[in-house]
Amino acid sequence: MVGSAAIGAWVAYLAFWILLVRGYAGGELGGRGCTIALALWIAGYAVFRQLPSYAPFASYVAVLDIALVFVIFRGDVRLT
Repeated sequence: MVGSAAIGAWVAYLAFWILLVRGYAGGELGGRGCTIALALWIAGYAVFRQLPSYAPFASYVAVLDIALVFVIFRGDVRLT
């Protein structure tokens, strides 16, 4: 059974990889930016893997997603 927290985690993971590819392909991140984003992801994975609950890693990835949106789109994404 999958709960809403698990679905939110999958959305955060998927969004991270999509934003990483979009930022690299669009030129907003470049090689250095992608390397920094991946290093932060790997560091968070290594730290949160030591915790008994894996759930905080999803929140960490969501924060990385927000940072990537600000860098790639030069601000928040307008919905209207």
